[in-house]
Amino acid sequence: MSNSPPSTTESGSSTPVSSVSHSNQSLTSSLLRAKPYRFATQCATVDNPDPSHRDQYGSSSVPIYQTATFKGMGGQYDYTRSGNPTRSHLEHHIAKISSARYAFAVTSGMGALDVIFRLLKPGDSIIAGNDLYGGSNRLLTYLKAHNGIHTHHLGTTRPDTLLPVLQNPDEKVAMVLLETPTNPLLQIVDIAAIAQLVRRYKPDAVIVVDNTMMSPYLQRPLEHGADVVYDSGTKYLSGHHDLMAGVICCNRDDVAKRIAFTINSIGNGLPPFDAFLLLRGVKTLALRLDKQQATSQLVAEYLDDLGFKVNYPGLKNHPGKAIHDRLASGAGAVLSFETKDKALSERIVGAARLWGISVSFGCVNSLISMPCLMSHASIDPKVRKERNLPEDLIRLCVGIEDPEDLIDDLEAALLEAGAVRVVDEAGERHKLERVVCPDEAPLASLSLSEGAQVEEELESLIVSAPGKVILFGEHAVVHGITAIVGSVDLRCYAHVESRHDGKVALNLPDFDFTAIWDIATLPWDQVEASAKAPRPESTPDAALLSLLADKIVQSREPKVVQSEQAFLYLYMHLSEQKRLSQTFTVRSALPIGAGLGSSAAFSVCVASALLYTHSQLPLPRLSPEGHHDGRRSIAHNAAEVVNAWAFTAEKIIHGTPSGVDNTVASWGGAIAFTKAVKGRAGSLEGLHGFKSIRFLLTDTKVSRNTKALVEGVAKRKLNEPDLVNPILLSIQAIADEARRCLLDTEMGRKEQLRTLEGLIDQNHAHLVSLGVGHAALEAIKAKTGEEPWKLHTKLTGAGGGGCAVTIIPDDFSEAALDDVKASLHDAGFETYETKVGGSGFGILSHNNLNRSVVEAEGGAEMAVLPDVVRFKQAPASELAAWAQAESGWAYV
Repeated sequence: MSNSPPSTTESGSSTPVSSVSHSNQSLTSSLLRAKPYRFATQCATVDNPDPSHRDQYGSSSVPIYQTATFKGMGGQYDYTRSGNPTRSHLEHHIAKISSARYAFAVTSGMGALDVIFRLLKPGDSIIAGNDLYGGSNRLLTYLKAHNGIHTHHLGTTRPDTLLPVLQNPDEKVAMVLLETPTNPLLQIVDIAAIAQLVRRYKPDAVIVVDNTMMSPYLQRPLEHGADVVYDSGTKYLSGHHDLMAGVICCNRDDVAKRIAFTINSIGNGLPPFDAFLLLRGVKTLALRLDKQQATSQLVAEYLDDLGFKVNYPGLKNHPGKAIHDRLASGAGAVLSFETKDKALSERIVGAARLWGISVSFGCVNSLISMPCLMSHASIDPKVRKERNLPEDLIRLCVGIEDPEDLIDDLEAALLEAGAVRVVDEAGERHKLERVVCPDEAPLASLSLSEGAQVEEELESLIVSAPGKVILFGEHAVVHGITAIVGSVDLRCYAHVESRHDGKVALNLPDFDFTAIWDIATLPWDQVEASAKAPRPESTPDAALLSLLADKIVQSREPKVVQSEQAFLYLYMHLSEQKRLSQTFTVRSALPIGAGLGSSAAFSVCVASALLYTHSQLPLPRLSPEGHHDGRRSIAHNAAEVVNAWAFTAEKIIHGTPSGVDNTVASWGGAIAFTKAVKGRAGSLEGLHGFKSIRFLLTDTKVSRNTKALVEGVAKRKLNEPDLVNPILLSIQAIADEARRCLLDTEMGRKEQLRTLEGLIDQNHAHLVSLGVGHAALEAIKAKTGEEPWKLHTKLTGAGGGGCAVTIIPDDFSEAALDDVKASLHDAGFETYETKVGGSGFGILSHNNLNRSVVEAEGGAEMAVLPDVVRFKQAPASELAAWAQAESGWAYV
């Protein structure tokens, strides 16, 4: 106003500028002050619900009154269950932004619904949608079973479907429960139209709306005829998934009074600290949702353009868009789409990286899920089918990340899963088209008989291979003495799944490493195809290995580089004809680098997975009758081929391995190995047929230099032959007796174990005499030998640290073993309970892998995740239990 020209009267005389400006400014200022604040401003501006009680320090943020009680008589607050200043500020703020007279904050969204349901009494009935959130459906089921309150699940997207119930005078409809948009199909319910019908036919019924999908920013159902509105504050209101909360809003005095009484009575009011967090989150609600729904629109249009059926009210083709636009001011940040193939959907979800696999929505991070396996898994599959909830449905909950990054990651997952393909590589973003799924796309069966041909490529496969432990003969084996080596049932696992993007990937979660290669760019001209397995004396192609190391491998970590080289070398030789696009995920339950054969187990897993998925070996057939848990189901000739290729991989990783580790990992059981020394022929004899033996492996966590220890024994043999040579001969006698003991089928079990215990004590004493012991190993031996356990322990491997092995008798109780492990843990050691002498490599012999059930959302929802997801996420210590839960394994 100060820059305006002076005003004049009709006579032309001037009026003083200051008087006109002052008058106009006052009027304009008053008008501006009278305008209500817009929503974003309301969110960011927290008012004091009680101006007479101001913070004595003038805090700019609402303080946390972290107290259970308040001192004094007749004060506004006395007990936090009944009320707390922090919660009061939050509730006042929620009421303001929700256009409500009353607001209440409780400990979860389901807690809010539980409070609302307590308005009902036995004999009442509820009308609810048939596309409800799974947790709401579960609570309704509970009400029917325990409170005699029946629910009519109706298609609330069409108000007329409610009429048969509303018009029935015998129906005591006391509540109508609505969601819009529904979760996860994003169907639209006309709140206003249904409210009119309910008021006409059942005027006393309470109309309740779950507004979690929209929040007060985008939709305020009280303005459209609802009596009660509730939100899961865990979602958009908080926005960060760092608290659990629920809010209830209403305008009716009678309803508010009953809700307040219930919350105080059952004590589920939101605690002060959570109230503070929720109040802080609400301040940025508008800012976050603006970003989230703008990105959601882009993602929805991207998927829609590809030809997927997309459920999102922001799309012009959404059947409920007109109604939604009348009720709400935005489309929200949740969408879902269908692939028409459940297995394809699982691959898409498993291939996503930036999109986190999780139930829930509304946080700043983007999430992806399959509702029928996760948030809605508690609904019976038959009911899901009746309610037209597709099993292949994928739900996307969009966060605040850059939209380009989200679409890039989604596109990569679609390509990897085979949902889309590239039709034009020109431009910054490739032109894609959706791969149309046939009406029926059964996966190839993994239960073929021996000798049968694989007609289709395997979509997925899981293999495993055991580690190894040297039972007798360490160090002496270098000097031509026999070593007894057994398979240890701590395993390496590999999961293979098909890709459809022309790439091959190696994923090593234990090293936090993933490499992806374009198959067409691999140096195929350097590979000579051969259908024969490599001979033991053959050596890997040094030129190819050098090329892989210089130009192809992607890691600089030595252990990972060697694994990459071995993987690529085997992949190129075994897939030269088919060149399948696959992802290999390899995990190890074995301690890596502890001398327990983890690299050999890796080599066997990679070799077997490639051979079976490329149809170079027929899959084993499991008989439904007496299949012995899959033992001895894989033919010997198959094990020989796998072992040959695994030996090649071991040469790439270690240079000049003995072949012992990969042989044990392939065949299982045990072997007696004698190294060729000074012209004497070596030997490798399989020891099979004995029952596996319980052992406890204990890792000292003391690193050791194997090369230096071996050289030390050799030097001592040279300098002190009269001392060392008799020790070596004694160790040979121990190995011979152990061999006879394991092969003697007439020997009783107790006698067998007693014999092995004595040999363990003798062998350990000789190794200590050779100078390869360690104080930590002696501490383990002493502790396990204490009363009342009296167990027998020896070092294994190179000694000087590393691991010790303890034989566990069959009748040794689990409680006692737990005590032993606890004692060792208290001393700073790591223990692994296992068996020695079990099966060799194994294959999960069916393609319909189990889905793993995990708890989610308060421990009540069941999240049934695809196995590859559980396989990647499980801690190494849980891999064995995960594998044992799968039925259908076949072993050598």
